[in-house]
Amino acid sequence: MILMSFKDRDVISILDFNKDDLYKLFEVTDKILPYSKSKINLLPDKIMATAFFEPSTRTRLSFETAMRRLGGEVISIVGSEGISLMKGENLHDTVKMLEAYSNIIVIRHKNEGAAKYAAEIASVPIINGGDGRQHHPTQSMLDLYTIYKLKGKIDGLVYGILGDLKYARTANSLILALTKFKPKKIYLISPPLLRLRDDTKMVLKSSGISFEEVNEVNDILSELDILYVTRIQKERFPDIMEYEKVKGSYRITLNMLRENAKDDLKILHPLPKVDEIAHEVDYSKYAAYFLQASYGVPVRMALITLIFGVEDKI
Repeated sequence: MILMSFKDRDVISILDFNKDDLYKLFEVTDKILPYSKSKINLLPDKIMATAFFEPSTRTRLSFETAMRRLGGEVISIVGSEGISLMKGENLHDTVKMLEAYSNIIVIRHKNEGAAKYAAEIASVPIINGGDGRQHHPTQSMLDLYTIYKLKGKIDGLVYGILGDLKYARTANSLILALTKFKPKKIYLISPPLLRLRDDTKMVLKSSGISFEEVNEVNDILSELDILYVTRIQKERFPDIMEYEKVKGSYRITLNMLRENAKDDLKILHPLPKVDEIAHEVDYSKYAAYFLQASYGVPVRMALITLIFGVEDKI
């Protein structure tokens, strides 16, 4: 497998990266970890524009923190209120404006394909901070890095992806990311109404990875090395009645884990949590989602460093 250059590269889908690319990202993340709570002045002359047209806390703040830790500056658009989009400005013009003001753009948008469109018209690198229901590549990068740090490997593990597999782009993006590796098996655990979307399932099938759709996590919990949990995303349901049918349909408790899980099972969650994981699990040996969240800054620092081609200066 050939390692592709990250320099000046757009980050639109995790499918655009191969296994060697991702291990290179992990290598640079390891080097930059000591600076994730301090500063390394690699990009003093660079400006990042963050254009978040959907609500975000962790992704936006971790990107902005990452850029500032690298010595760069940040300009931001948060939501559509108070900006020219409310006056009728289209996405094309907004991207061209941000291109003139910055050296790199991170975009989050409700419409699938928005980041790809931005990349087609911008001369600066575009990073997809989440668009539509399928792609959130930097989240899956930090998810993979977390698994790598916890288990020392990504290949050969049994994964359970639990929750809203229909609408959650974090789950879809991680599933796509795992097709770059060789997991032993992936269990897709969801209520029937929230089954994995067909296009993601087709990529999974073409990869040759063993997977199985199941309704109940308890049926397969004892097999899992990694359990990735997502909340049911009420805001993405086109029909509120569809949401009412599935809300509260799964919950991970400490008793459930003690009775059925492997001792070294690790639970990940992209956050925010609602009620799908009981509070007492947070303090157990199984919970790894706060560690996962902490890797958001160093992984994104490493990615930005690679895109600007300054990783050799760390």
